[in-house]
Amino acid sequence: MNAPPLIVIVGATGTGKSELSLDVAETLAHRGQPAEVVNADAMQLYRGMNIGTAKVPLGERRGVPHHMLDVLDVTEDASVAAYQRDTRSIIVRLRDRGVVPILVGGSGLYVSSVIYPFEFPGTDARIRARLELELDEKGVGALARRLFALDEEVAQRVGSTNARRIVRALEVAELTGDPSRGMLPADPLPVYPSLLLGLDAPRDVLVPRLNSRVTRMWHNGLVDEVRSLLQNGLERSTTAGRAIGYAQAAAQIAGELSADEAIDRTQQLTRRYARRQVSWFKRYEHMMWLDAESASLSDEAARAFDDHVAAL
Repeated sequence: MNAPPLIVIVGATGTGKSELSLDVAETLAHRGQPAEVVNADAMQLYRGMNIGTAKVPLGERRGVPHHMLDVLDVTEDASVAAYQRDTRSIIVRLRDRGVVPILVGGSGLYVSSVIYPFEFPGTDARIRARLELELDEKGVGALARRLFALDEEVAQRVGSTNARRIVRALEVAELTGDPSRGMLPADPLPVYPSLLLGLDAPRDVLVPRLNSRVTRMWHNGLVDEVRSLLQNGLERSTTAGRAIGYAQAAAQIAGELSADEAIDRTQQLTRRYARRQVSWFKRYEHMMWLDAESASLSDEAARAFDDHVAAL
């Protein structure tokens, strides 16, 4: 197999994506088919953000090479466009070597940017500032109506109340003449031959697991991790500093929240984030959903890969 397909493993936080990726990589390696993991969790891009992101420690990666981990300082802003460029480059190199790339993570936009024909038009600070001033002066309704007049389909997809997306669509329209540029196509096909595997867990199983996971984060030293990151400039970050768990631990350190309040708030946000992840990935047309609680999960994933290769 000279150019193997891409395996994509997604799902809500806490469903066991990292564990499955290692199981699949080991299964393929035992057959003589090398496989390597490519991270698709936005916060795992950051060096030092380990406990709160559930990053697999180096000693627990079972010898499987990992990519796109620890590539940013916490003072750097993560960019989906840069992530797309770098990750696609890695995937091309792996496939050219006959290695199966396994893209793993729950950051929906990051995953979509890699596997689908996503464009990222540039930005213009002057246009953005003018639109944001107009937003403040006239309200989101006026900008929503302007977008509707430009492109009814785009306006319907963006919605009439999402100010950030409306401003961005209008900015893109001024830059390119097409407000749909930079949006995911309505019915996209993957850029690469891709096996999309989604891990699904019943809510009554997932919620207690997420709550326990947050409690373990505090027990395992998240507050100390955040204290160290604050010394490295975490408070200046507009992306890493807002990560779920990290912002709450920082508030605890600052005396703004008690430990119990920080944990409770993180649990709420984690549950909400998991719901958004499920909603995002449910839109994928070619997804194969697997029961995250299945005792034969890795075997099911391996069979799906075999079937996918046979169908190519």
